[in-house]
Amino acid sequence: MIVVIGAGVVGLASALAIARRGRPVCVIERRARPGLETSTHNSGVIHAGLYYPTGTLKARLCVQGRDRLYHFCIEHGVPHTKCGKLVVAQAGEEPALERVRLLSEANGVTIDYVDRAFVAAREPHVAAAAALWSPETGWLDAEAYVRALETQLTRHDGVILNGTSVVGIESRSGGAPTIVTPQERIDADAVVNAAGLHADEVSQLAGGEPFRIYPCRGEYAELAPRARHMLRGLVYPVPPESGHGLGVHLTRTLGGEVWIGPTIHYQDDRADYERDRLPLDAFLEPTRILLPAVTMDDLRLGPSGIRPKLHPQSERFADFLIRRDRVNPFVVHAAGIDSPGLTASLAIGEMVAAEVCQ
Repeated sequence: MIVVIGAGVVGLASALAIARRGRPVCVIERRARPGLETSTHNSGVIHAGLYYPTGTLKARLCVQGRDRLYHFCIEHGVPHTKCGKLVVAQAGEEPALERVRLLSEANGVTIDYVDRAFVAAREPHVAAAAALWSPETGWLDAEAYVRALETQLTRHDGVILNGTSVVGIESRSGGAPTIVTPQERIDADAVVNAAGLHADEVSQLAGGEPFRIYPCRGEYAELAPRARHMLRGLVYPVPPESGHGLGVHLTRTLGGEVWIGPTIHYQDDRADYERDRLPLDAFLEPTRILLPAVTMDDLRLGPSGIRPKLHPQSERFADFLIRRDRVNPFVVHAAGIDSPGLTASLAIGEMVAAEVCQ
């Protein structure tokens, strides 16, 4: 029996890949149902792989996962669209746009410069001095994706224990783990740590190597229904110099909503989605950079999410942690899965399964 801790998209995708290899697998989820945290508190964008340092897991697994994800959505009826996206620069930002193009090219991702006529035809309300077009970018219904993963896992005889906390991980003779919950003890051959915002705590419980998860809240605003016509697809600014995120961008969902965000705020609380939310007017200027006609009356508050980052605010980048623990060899980590984790989830799952089932 392989035990996967955490039923977000990474935990479910890992469990499904393990089950497809014929191994018994059980997913333990502390919440009432899968996918209630980071997996569904995000933009829902299927990333093409434009931004991540060449050779990193984020770069490689984003491209692999993107293609797997489109196929999965088609095969299992997950609502999605390969709508493409514009990355737009304002006057003076052209060098930053060129850096995005060069990095995309190094990562093997299709991206092209487009002229103002192209931008105006696709997004007539968007301001751009220069722009890139990413045809492989898209959007999916993240909640529907979670449900599809759950359905496929159960069809492959995987078990999900919802509403179940892990309170201990003990070693049996030979070192194999026993997972302790308030209800039972589960003898496992190995543990997959896909616990998201709590992955560092799970590693500690298992006697594994120490690392730290930094909770990072992202907040969204939305366009009011009367203003949604101003956006037809996905529009991103050039990434900020800080390296923290991709900037406040615009996302149109299949339901017609237009999300603005996310922002970035490092915090200590791993469950605080609402306290001290940004005022609505904080979204006005970032939105007007892309959509100059927007007014305060066009905005309303949207949802928020919390990313599990592996680097503090003082650093620019940390890669995914996907490997066997260096202290406890019975633990395989899938930790620090922030963006592009949703896009990469199926590729992450295959990587985890290959490690744990070898």
